[in-house]
Amino acid sequence: MANQPAPLDAVFHSLADPTRRAVVTRLLQGEAPVKQLAQPFAIGLPAFLKHLAVLEGAGLIRSEKRGRVRTCRIDAERLAAAEDWLAEQRAVWQGRTDRLAAFVESQTIGSPS
Repeated sequence: MANQPAPLDAVFHSLADPTRRAVVTRLLQGEAPVKQLAQPFAIGLPAFLKHLAVLEGAGLIRSEKRGRVRTCRIDAERLAAAEDWLAEQRAVWQGRTDRLAAFVESQTIGSPS
């Protein structure tokens, strides 16, 4: 199992690249053909297809061929799983900072000025 990353590992790995984040951002607006997705980037189509393969491998996007056009769309479920994990981490750290603030306040209230 060491060779198979956990689903969230693959999601965060795929989102580590600015090109792939831009593709995800675009697909959040709605599905789009590969050519349209590739247009804003100054890279060749083969390199861009590798980015799409990483996103698809992580389960963030799905693609479907209709005739000669391959269209991509976001897989909101996998993206929501990453968002849920981040929200859990945010809640943990918020709780820690709240406890720290309460501790600091309790120490400064009781100390002479």
